[in-house]
Amino acid sequence: MDWLDALHGLRARRNPAVVVTLAVVRGHAPRNGGAKMVVSADAVFGTVGGGNLEETAIDRAREMLAAGSAEPELLTLTLSDKAVTEYGVQCCGGEVTMMLEPIRVIPTVAVFGVGHVGLELARILARHEVDLHLIDSRPAMLDAGRLGEPGRSGVFADAVARVHITHAPVPESALAALPEGAHVLVMTHDHVEDLAVVDMALRTPGLGSIGLIGSASKWVRFRKKLAEIGQTDADLERVMTPIGIPEVAGKQPAAIAVSVAARLLQLIDEQARRA
Repeated sequence: MDWLDALHGLRARRNPAVVVTLAVVRGHAPRNGGAKMVVSADAVFGTVGGGNLEETAIDRAREMLAAGSAEPELLTLTLSDKAVTEYGVQCCGGEVTMMLEPIRVIPTVAVFGVGHVGLELARILARHEVDLHLIDSRPAMLDAGRLGEPGRSGVFADAVARVHITHAPVPESALAALPEGAHVLVMTHDHVEDLAVVDMALRTPGLGSIGLIGSASKWVRFRKKLAEIGQTDADLERVMTPIGIPEVAGKQPAAIAVSVAARLLQLIDEQARRA
């Protein structure tokens, strides 16, 4: 399989990988500069020359995957019978430098409720490489006159994120379409909707996190109602509320959105490091 096809396949399956590129070749080497290989946790596609050169790159790539590394690295190896190697001697006589570039899984974020805070949050998140799902039961909140057309017009005209807009009269029904690891943020206009989304999110396996906007008194009421419908204390501990970071204060929608986005980006990075 071609390395590019392999990379597309891994990304579609939401598997992280490292692209290894033979960046610089000095003297003789098994492959010319530009040769590429894709390394995942359990597979390798393409080749950069075999032997110790390739096995060393694979080992380092998998160490990067295990650590959740985000930054590319350079790895230089001498192809000489005098070089100490772990996987045998390559005595081509040259030296190669490889670039190892981590390709993380694109995170998924689902915002339930695109009111004042939800829209401000979506504007921030749209500037990041995420799959961004905006879900609301109210058609007016998702109208093109308010949101524009992602990638073409309106507030998401220059979005980096892939923006998906979903009108869901029963908002919690949208949870079933989210991929494993998705981060769910609940901030609808209606506490009944909030409660239903949180309850169903707790019953949906594999979510990355569940965040809820609201006061401490709101969460006290929610805990009681969720317990009455079968949620355990351990389940309820999974809900982060109020979602956000305490360093950002203020009740303006934009301030709340900044606080929530900051915490979410922390969670995304933590998830990537555990992948």
